[in-house]
Amino acid sequence: MAMNEEVLTPKIAILGLGYVGLPLACMFSGKYRVTGLDINPARVDDLNRGIDSNGDLTPGLLAAALGNGMKCTSSLDDISDCNVYIVTVPTPVDCYNRPDLQPLLDASEKIGKVLKPGDTVIYESTVYPGATEEECVPVLERASGLTFNHDFFVGYSPERVNPGEYTRPVHKICKIVSGSTPATADFVERLYGSVLDAHTHRAPSIKVAEAAKILENTQRDVEIALINEAAKVFNALGIDTNDVIEAASTKWNFQKLHPGLVGGHCIGVDPYYLIHKAQVHGVRTPLMTEARSINDGMSRYVVQRAASLLAGKGKIIRGANVLLLGFTFKENCRDIRNTKVFDIYNDLKEEGAEVDIFDPNVDKANVKNTYDIDISTSEDEISEKNYDLIIQCVCHSVFNDMDLKKYLRKGGAIYDLKGNLNRKLADERL
Repeated sequence: MAMNEEVLTPKIAILGLGYVGLPLACMFSGKYRVTGLDINPARVDDLNRGIDSNGDLTPGLLAAALGNGMKCTSSLDDISDCNVYIVTVPTPVDCYNRPDLQPLLDASEKIGKVLKPGDTVIYESTVYPGATEEECVPVLERASGLTFNHDFFVGYSPERVNPGEYTRPVHKICKIVSGSTPATADFVERLYGSVLDAHTHRAPSIKVAEAAKILENTQRDVEIALINEAAKVFNALGIDTNDVIEAASTKWNFQKLHPGLVGGHCIGVDPYYLIHKAQVHGVRTPLMTEARSINDGMSRYVVQRAASLLAGKGKIIRGANVLLLGFTFKENCRDIRNTKVFDIYNDLKEEGAEVDIFDPNVDKANVKNTYDIDISTSEDEISEKNYDLIIQCVCHSVFNDMDLKKYLRKGGAIYDLKGNLNRKLADERL
């Protein structure tokens, strides 16, 4: 069967309504009929009532999409009449940092149960080169009983959304597109091009598109590792790393990055997918592997510096009262997945410190369920407390209005990991 050229008005199903899938669904809803599928019924109920508890959208966007007819569901039956399926589920790693494709395979299994001749499945989830055709397609074939590139077709267009950055929404981001056949690639390019304000880039194959996305995030991980390693050197020399970066960035081709924690579900995870695929093919990746080691080790380095900072104040870390500002993996978002602030918390606890965390951007219950720790989400909860050390881990905008000094004990210190506090306020910067 040839690709269904008569699908002039696609009926689109988006599988996964997180920070990638929800904005994508809203974008497509302006022109097409869209149904979003998510395995979390509470999330679905909220979205259908116009509530985005994750804060993934700019104000008014969800209401507009619902007004356009977008529906959210947890029932597979509700997407059975769709002809385009777009997969945006997470692709994490396991406890050994090996790729965990189970969410992707589960989504493929679901699609396979409703897949029909002429349908197209487009994957946006970040994977190693070859995963779409080697892992997902066989599941689609088995679950549907259909034949790949005869009955159904597959595209790949990697997501590039930056959580919390509302100035660059999905419709303004260039999309890499690819397809399992030239006709499929044409269709995928037309589909995305019809709703984007940005342009598209057509990759010559699905593997190239997969590799491009994994390289984007691996490159950034390596670059941050360089800055983190340099920061350790500059700290040992008594040089402020942020001053060095400001000076170096006056050169036109200097990549201005700052030292810090590398967590979340993208940069701190995706390089392991490429490392894994390299190992399968007998290729060593010492640079990528060491970059991951450097960045994953920054929490321990921060605690060591914190102990030295306290020692300089005549205090010891054991028994010290410490406040961590921020718990999300990055600033001005609500996402707590793979946050390295949790590592700092654990390392401080191992050193015998008493640790509180304050982050007004997160949901208490979510943190408790995920990490089994209690945190403060209102400044009132810490208003009567005083600390020997305050560490700004995440630079949420809301922290700019806090009077941090009033929470310090006499002889206390402030450690600024992000370099955005007033120089006179912070005793040390990363």
